[in-house]
Amino acid sequence: MAGERWLIAGLGNPGPDYAGHRHNAGYLVADELARRMGGRFRAGKFRAATVDGRLAGQPVTVAKPLRYMNESGGPVAGLRTYYRLPPGQIVVIHDELDLPFGTIRLKLGGGDNGHNGLRSVTSSLGSRDYYRVRFGIGRPPGRMDPAAFVLRDFSAAERKELPFLIDRAADAVEALISTGLTAAQNAFHGESPAAGG
Repeated sequence: MAGERWLIAGLGNPGPDYAGHRHNAGYLVADELARRMGGRFRAGKFRAATVDGRLAGQPVTVAKPLRYMNESGGPVAGLRTYYRLPPGQIVVIHDELDLPFGTIRLKLGGGDNGHNGLRSVTSSLGSRDYYRVRFGIGRPPGRMDPAAFVLRDFSAAERKELPFLIDRAADAVEALISTGLTAAQNAFHGESPAAGG
């Protein structure tokens, strides 16, 4: 497996208006991975900002699609075709309403669970068999519409925890591509770190 390139895509919405939103958790983790690689995102082909380098000893391209969330599949599919990658060499990082805030979960394949970004990626790739790193953002309070909730900034309390959680999600990506899914799940599917204080 070593030596075969990985495409790691963090999902989000481009532009300053969306920068701090819960829906942009994927972008935030992608930024941390780029920092670890010592690289800078450059807007390039396929309407994506990318950085190439190595993570956990593996050659990787980290990408942030520069289209809105519901169109993020196009850039991911373009990069996948360019690098001639099977879906099993693709990792998508996204926010997840059905996980408590701060919970990190890894999986291979599955449905989109109502997530427009995942729906677009699955449709554009013509496959569900890519890896997902799910970043828990929790459920909206009261009767708030989930669509409105994901487009809100993290709360002040959440923002205090965020750097630690982004770091942990980036660790999970590195573990996934270096040790494989099962070992990475064993390492990161313990208790939610936010619960421990």
